[in-house]
Amino acid sequence: MIRMSEEKENSNQERSPFLEEKAFKSRTVLVFGSINDKQAAEVSKRLIALAAESKDPITLLVSSPGGHVESGDVIHDIIRFIDAPVRVVGTGWVGSAAVNVFLSVPKERRVCLPNTRFLIHQPSGGAGGQATDIAIQAREIVKIRERIAALIARESGQTLEKVTSDIERDYWMTAEEAKEYGLVSRIIVQQKELDA
Repeated sequence: MIRMSEEKENSNQERSPFLEEKAFKSRTVLVFGSINDKQAAEVSKRLIALAAESKDPITLLVSSPGGHVESGDVIHDIIRFIDAPVRVVGTGWVGSAAVNVFLSVPKERRVCLPNTRFLIHQPSGGAGGQATDIAIQAREIVKIRERIAALIARESGQTLEKVTSDIERDYWMTAEEAKEYGLVSRIIVQQKELDA
């Protein structure tokens, strides 16, 4: 969740045209911070523009605690939708909805840096309103939990039963543990290793 002070701070930060141009030319997109509808729209625009520019690989750097599940789904689906291949590099931490983004590409294109931490868990939400509405929201959260567990199981090679059990509570992994779990194909240190 973004605090109001952070949101104001982020809106006041001007983007450097020089850095924007360099990121575009290097075919690099950043997913840093909380994943929300604004971040999803911005990342999607960049991915679509880069895919239209060329079919060369795009590098997506992810360092995010997660955020809104459906906003993560937007980025996940756009990565699969565009023609240019995307390779995802985890750094810092990749948690919650950011894991859904991370798992949008085949395992051989999922790497992380040595100090990356991963967090998988079931979705959470605050239900309010009339009893009927609370029951509807609870059913939807269960559906999302089942979908997230199925995605993690399919992309990691773990059984659905294991993943369902693991996400019952916060399940933290180091880079090495995430590699053993099947979330990551390789741990890299330098950019040149992306093409190795």
